[in-house]
Amino acid sequence: MTPLECVELQLAAYNERNLERFLMAFSETVRCYRLPDMALTIDGKAAMGEFYAANRFVHEGLHAKLLNRMVVGNKVIDHELIDGLGPEPMETSVIFVVEDGLIAQVFFMPAKTAS
Repeated sequence: MTPLECVELQLAAYNERNLERFLMAFSETVRCYRLPDMALTIDGKAAMGEFYAANRFVHEGLHAKLLNRMVVGNKVIDHELIDGLGPEPMETSVIFVVEDGLIAQVFFMPAKTAS
């Protein structure tokens, strides 16, 4: 898959809350980080599946609306508004790094960070 196809697949599956399809877009060794502190939040596809099964796909109102997207080489940068995780929508940016046709790294940067 191209970088854009990988990210489109994971976003569609995320909005369907389809864990099996969602995980198809990721490498076995995917690593997720929270910016700006570079905290490793998920290490590996199995950990990603466990996290999303327990903390995301259990929310019936879960939906990520794509506000803007840039593709730069093997990187796709999304600006999203996520509903269903709390009382207010959450604005975030996500950088996906695609290697060998699968998402290998993900960097999350919420619009609001704790002070």
